[in-house]
Amino acid sequence: MPAQLPRNPPLSASGPRAPGQRADARHNRARLLQAAREAYALDGTDVSSSAIARRAGVGAATLYRHFPTRGSLIAAAFSEQLSQCVAALDEALQDDDPWHGLRSVLTKVCMMQAQDRGFSAAFLSQFPDAPDVHRERARAEAGLAQLVQRAKDIGQLRKDFDPSDVTLLLLANNGVVQESPAASMAASRRLLAYFLQSCLPTDGPPLPQPAPLRLDDLYKPPHRTG
Repeated sequence: MPAQLPRNPPLSASGPRAPGQRADARHNRARLLQAAREAYALDGTDVSSSAIARRAGVGAATLYRHFPTRGSLIAAAFSEQLSQCVAALDEALQDDDPWHGLRSVLTKVCMMQAQDRGFSAAFLSQFPDAPDVHRERARAEAGLAQLVQRAKDIGQLRKDFDPSDVTLLLLANNGVVQESPAASMAASRRLLAYFLQSCLPTDGPPLPQPAPLRLDDLYKPPHRTG
């Protein structure tokens, strides 16, 4: 039976909520998250916290009560998408055809990167104050390694394919999305198609040694603009 990743509780990047949280506080939090998602989708995660507060129609003090750091706001804004990525990986691990499962999850993540510049940046950022995000990423990396090994074991992947090649794809796709926003979807699809075709078994010469990369190697702290 295909493996499945152990379940973690849902992401909660900004910490537990007080049971008696007032309705207006919940409303402000929702407005801030919506404003952040809209701003990040348009301009990436370099948008300032003050600009997001203005977009939400609240003061900076209100924003910092809910999200004391930029990292906590970014992580909360994209927690749903990150959870969707892990859910897609869980589904891929249940697929009897590991190559089909691997293609499906890579297509899902690349599509999410192309659709939302903010998610693409958030996916490659560090969040020291959001440990749930790091746990989900660790699960994702373990699951991808399982998929790759299963596909290699039955001859669906070239013998010299390495799990770090997935990291290279996500890094390249992020560059395509950030540098070609007007054509990000078409460019991302073409890049992914090239990548997937290059993964198939071949009698050609072997690839150079894999880069010593893990998903964690790509993560960087969010910019600290005001």
